Amino acid sequence: MTGIRRLAQQLNISIGTVSRALNGKPDVNEATRQRVLEAAAAMGYVPNQAGRALRKGSTGVVGFMMQTGSDITGEGDVFFMSVFDGVQTVFARHQLDLVALLCSSEEDPDAYMQRIVARGFADALIISATKRRDHRIDFLAGRKIPFIALGRSETDAGHPWLDLDFEGMAEVGVSRLVAKGHRRIGVFAPRDDTNLGFVFLDAYRTTLARHGIAYDEALVFRTAPNERGGHEIARTIAGMAPEQRPTGFILTNEVMSLGLYNGLYETGLVPGRDIAIIGRDSPQAHYLVPRLTCFRLSLRDLGISLAEALLANMPDYSAHYPLGVVRKIVPLELVEGDSDMALASGA
Repeated sequence: MTGIRRLAQQLNISIGTVSRALNGKPDVNEATRQRVLEAAAAMGYVPNQAGRALRKGSTGVVGFMMQTGSDITGEGDVFFMSVFDGVQTVFARHQLDLVALLCSSEEDPDAYMQRIVARGFADALIISATKRRDHRIDFLAGRKIPFIALGRSETDAGHPWLDLDFEGMAEVGVSRLVAKGHRRIGVFAPRDDTNLGFVFLDAYRTTLARHGIAYDEALVFRTAPNERGGHEIARTIAGMAPEQRPTGFILTNEVMSLGLYNGLYETGLVPGRDIAIIGRDSPQAHYLVPRLTCFRLSLRDLGISLAEALLANMPDYSAHYPLGVVRKIVPLELVEGDSDMALASGA
């Protein structure tokens, strides 16, 4: 007797109802679904995924495309693992599995995406590190593959996306430092055409202008978004004439503050005394001295929102998540520390 037949007999319900419950169909009563899932777990029943895929024309897999390499993730990722946890929390409700699709920094992301799609590896995709103009968006939309982007782009296919509030980071960060007497405010920007860099710099320029401060390209430090990039910024600042150095600095990447702090200390500059710093929160940042003033959000909650917004645009799951096409900027909370001191009089 097959597993699904045994489950139906044990629970005294139809095989069709058991099958729909196991497949997360919306027409099954939630109490019945839980009975089926608990009985299946107790029996040790695991659906034959290959057979299910052939019958349903689907794989039960959602791919999360991210780029890897030392220039991108540095010594390790502190962002995506927490996001993954939130995404899989949602997918587990529907027996879906999240698979990380790791595109090497040496490979063209467009070519990688086309190869993944050609293999029919996943039912839907989550893409990240969106570019100013991102060909992946048009490619996926043209093939009617469900997807969501973690990040905005000028390429617009009417698709769902979530993005962090980089405008808010610029507005709050610059205004906070200006209120503390700073007028030479440095910022990090990516070297490539990642869209967050354009969004942040546009808001940075606008906020400076509102405070009557001229934009200075010399205060935009373009480097890799990792610890080494932060260290490189510190070395560059130390090599500048004192009157040309930024007195305050804003980082939009969560790991760069570690390298920036270390590099400043190595060159005799003290974070929080010689240069005010506002960064992004991370587990490692909690050990920095002085305590980092930082922008914080729940990455797990971001992952949950990302997954629910994707499923809202997949016919088999949209009844569970009547959200429509989600296009949302996710706010961040400023947590005050000791790293963004007021500018000393006469400095």
